[in-house]
Amino acid sequence: MLLLVLANHWAGAQSLPAAAPLCIGETFTLASKVLGETRHINVYYPPVYRDSATVRLPVLYMPDGGLAEDFLHVAGLVQVLVGNGTMRPFILVGIENTARRRDLTGPTTQEADRKIAPVVGGSAVFRQFIRRELMPAVRQRYRTTAETALVGESLAGLFTVETLLLEPDLFDTYLAFDPSLWWNKGELVKQAAAIVPAYHGPAKTLYLATSSQGDLAGTARLATLLQAPARPEFTCYYEPLPAETHATIYHPAALRGFRLVLKPRPVPAKK
Repeated sequence: MLLLVLANHWAGAQSLPAAAPLCIGETFTLASKVLGETRHINVYYPPVYRDSATVRLPVLYMPDGGLAEDFLHVAGLVQVLVGNGTMRPFILVGIENTARRRDLTGPTTQEADRKIAPVVGGSAVFRQFIRRELMPAVRQRYRTTAETALVGESLAGLFTVETLLLEPDLFDTYLAFDPSLWWNKGELVKQAAAIVPAYHGPAKTLYLATSSQGDLAGTARLATLLQAPARPEFTCYYEPLPAETHATIYHPAALRGFRLVLKPRPVPAKK
């Protein structure tokens, strides 16, 4: 009887149509001379890009961009927000990690910080990879505009804020959720007190959000610096989300941030 049941089960399985891969985007590899390793890059673009041979779109870059990291749920947000008209269409470029704590942290003098990974403090090199290798590859492969944005949470949020302060020309818009501003005993926020007043370049936008477990004091100090009336070069939004934890903040903060700082722009009235 058991053999008959198994035979019937096998026959039923054999009659099922073959499954096909479920594809939501593209992936490619980039042999990086800057980093000395090959990196995997995941890309999602909205239907407006697929349906046109000429349309050009801005690009939203994200660390933690692997399929087992944050790429899929952020791609889903881009898909639904673009679809319902609350976000402008962006090409999403996810950078899959190889050594996350190396790439997303700056230098530190704190022994406790250095214990989190064999190598830390590689954020400047990682930015050079983005600037010199990844961005040119994306511009070559896809139809892009000059507009760029960067989004990250936790250590990727630290990297996002550090990039705004140290290399602000790299992106136009920055979104950081629960940024790990405690790194190096809060040195980045201390440096911001001198960096922000000295900046007189093109306008930059930053969206900050913190959970109940985030660095509330450091993030609030940074937001206060950037929101000063004497700092018209910066548009800074800060939203504490006390109902969220460090593990839950990314998706709701990205939903709010994308709607706020990547929203559709008003169409100029015809004269």
